[in-house]
Amino acid sequence: MKKLISIFVAGAMMAGSLTACSTANAADDGKLQIVTTIFPEYDWVMNVLGDKASDAEVTMLLDSGVDLHSYQPTANDILKISTCDLFIYVGGESDAWVDDALAEAVNKDMVVINLLDVLGNSVKEEELVEGMQGEEEEEEEECEEGPEYDEHVWLSLKNAQVLVGSIEDALETIDPDNSEVYSANADSYISELSSLDEEYQAAVSDAAYDTLLFGDRFPFRYLVDDYGLNYYAAFVGCSAETEASFETITFLSGKMDELGLPVIMTIEGSDKSIAETIVGNTSSKDQDILTLDSMQSVTAEDVQNGTTYLSIMEDNLEVLKDALN
Repeated sequence: MKKLISIFVAGAMMAGSLTACSTANAADDGKLQIVTTIFPEYDWVMNVLGDKASDAEVTMLLDSGVDLHSYQPTANDILKISTCDLFIYVGGESDAWVDDALAEAVNKDMVVINLLDVLGNSVKEEELVEGMQGEEEEEEEECEEGPEYDEHVWLSLKNAQVLVGSIEDALETIDPDNSEVYSANADSYISELSSLDEEYQAAVSDAAYDTLLFGDRFPFRYLVDDYGLNYYAAFVGCSAETEASFETITFLSGKMDELGLPVIMTIEGSDKSIAETIVGNTSSKDQDILTLDSMQSVTAEDVQNGTTYLSIMEDNLEVLKDALN
């Protein structure tokens, strides 16, 4: 797989080589060139830039709703990365293409933020909890290649505060003249993140239930661990599975009955068919289906319409309150 990615990146660089110089010149307009892979990174950057956002060209590569796990960069994407001042990416298995793209970078002074590297030992391995349906191929690869880390680090408000601090440091490095502005903006934004984190903790502390059950993929490991919640789910967060086995359905239905859970969860974009099947196999068959947004389908249009990292996490908090009470 890595060999194929290398070939793709090399091909993309060759395809863009005739326009690389003109691309670099076009970007040489005095504006900071910043490239992010996913929406949370983009929104964090915009908050730290604040009023200085007009002095930067900030690109969100995954701006059409494509999932991080299935994204493949275009030649233009790789050229943007090659000439940018700051590049931010998650750093998990889904970003295996990045190393080859960075090796071809034109701007050797580029500052690079790998979210997983920033978080270090707080990054979690993906886990198969009781009842969760594994993927045989992935399990075999894990034995051969080592652990697979959970990439969905942005779904922790605690992680977000650390990562925003790293973005502040990077912006101060590439634009030291505006260090005080970035510092003040980051401090203000981190305060908002911290306040929302406290609201989450209060909501969980006052809740009637302490367990979430997902009839879906489960990208919320960091969130539930932050607040001491338990969980069950059909699949791990990056699973490609779309059909749950009889055993998985039976286990999750039984667990809902055992715990008396009034709600089953899905993530954005789900057709809810697995959740509906699980509910249909419970004793009461009357559980509500609620959706938490993992921010993996946010588009450029959503951003233009006012969607922010905080607005999604605030909406998720209200859903969480409903799910736990």
